Amino acid sequence: MTQKLSGADQFLDLLLDALLERNAARRGQSFTAATSQPAQPAAPRPEPPPVEQPRPAPRPVVATPSPPPQPRRNVEPGDEGWEPPARLPSINMGKTLGRLLILIVVLTVVINIPVTRHGVSLARIMPESSSLIIRDGLVLKGSGPEIYILEEDKLRWISSMDAFEHLELTWKDVNVVDDAFLTRFEKGRPIHVLLKCDDSPHIYRLENDQKRWIKDIDTFLAEGHVWEDVRMVSCDYLRSIPDGPPIPEDAGPPPEP
Repeated sequence: MTQKLSGADQFLDLLLDALLERNAARRGQSFTAATSQPAQPAAPRPEPPPVEQPRPAPRPVVATPSPPPQPRRNVEPGDEGWEPPARLPSINMGKTLGRLLILIVVLTVVINIPVTRHGVSLARIMPESSSLIIRDGLVLKGSGPEIYILEEDKLRWISSMDAFEHLELTWKDVNVVDDAFLTRFEKGRPIHVLLKCDDSPHIYRLENDQKRWIKDIDTFLAEGHVWEDVRMVSCDYLRSIPDGPPIPEDAGPPPEP
């Protein structure tokens, strides 16, 4: 059975229906406005500021050792970049050989020209080993045992080994030459060693490892001796040397020192 609504309930129903109609009308207006007006673009949203990324720490620079320089290889013929060397100036070999030949001919003629009174050529009188410089003090020896020393272009015979040693000579000082080389010089006064001892007034001359008694002072001076040539030795040493012929040879038997 239908219950009758009270006055209050009826009022509420009417109020609710009015609200619903009003709400529907609002919705219809909103739909019409939305379809008739163009849609406005939405305002762009501001972009957030860029966040700076932390920079990575720089890596330490490690020095790389440079490779050792390679030795420069000389460019050889056939290699790229090779150029022939510049030509050397000519030395005129033909002309030089011609002059040398002329010089040899002239020397040959000069060497074979006789230069001594005996007709001996320079090629024969010069020593075989090397050319000698003619000077005072030059010691010479021919094919014989005699040894000479040159003084003022004269050959002075060194009469004994004592005299040789007295001059402080050695065998390295002796120049062996051809006998013809000796003939170009005059003979000078021989070089002797004169010996004397304190206990005897006699003076002896050494020759060929023998002592020759000099008879007196006149003979001493006549032989060209000087007192600087006299050497003082012991009498025992003088007695040990064999006697040779006296000076002069007719002076008689030599006395004992």
